[in-house]
Amino acid sequence: MTGRSRWRRCIARAAACLLVFGAAFAQPAPRKPPIEVPDTLGQRMKACFACHGAEGRATAAGFFPRIAGKPAGYLYNQLQNFRSGRRGNATMSYLVDLMSDAYLQEIADWFAQQDLPYPPPQAGAAPAELALGEALVRRGDAARGLPACVRCHGPAMTGVQPAVPGLLGLPRGYLVEQFGAWRNGQRRALAPDCMAQVARAMSPAEVTAVATWLAAQPVTEGPAPAASLARPLPLECGSVPR
Repeated sequence: MTGRSRWRRCIARAAACLLVFGAAFAQPAPRKPPIEVPDTLGQRMKACFACHGAEGRATAAGFFPRIAGKPAGYLYNQLQNFRSGRRGNATMSYLVDLMSDAYLQEIADWFAQQDLPYPPPQAGAAPAELALGEALVRRGDAARGLPACVRCHGPAMTGVQPAVPGLLGLPRGYLVEQFGAWRNGQRRALAPDCMAQVARAMSPAEVTAVATWLAAQPVTEGPAPAASLARPLPLECGSVPR
């Protein structure tokens, strides 16, 4: 056999191999069965977990609040505020922009039903700052018409049904940020806006002290919102039904 013949035979064998392997690779890979995702409200709410933590229990990031276990009326009000522009957050406003009132209420009800452990307290504050914060939270400042936080948010500071939120288990940075948003009008509520009135009456040092004390408090048991307050709210609040 001449060299040219051997070369042609090699070429023919190589071509045959390519055809065989090509046919094998051309066969479609077996298709995996599609993953079935249950169409439940809990499954849909997983989109919220990236910022607010699993089931809304909060994360280590300092500017995303815990929403699990908050009164449904409060959560519903906040979703409406994001949709209407009374609260300024581009992500939240985009998410709820086309949602109906009924769906916002479903979302609020779902998160309100989540009964989960609270995060550990944030430590590291100076004793004088903690003392000032505790005094304002528990007693307020009557001379300036500044009510104690417990008068509205409950003696345990875990909120009051149906629309007053708890203040424990929230990051210090988030609390400071919200006071600032009320002071400059970036965050608003239905008139009369009682929290804007409170925030504008406080100095920056007082805001920091209150946020620091609240963030340092542990929540070990009984975190559910109170059913009611022993006496009327000290200020008129448009977001809280009478």
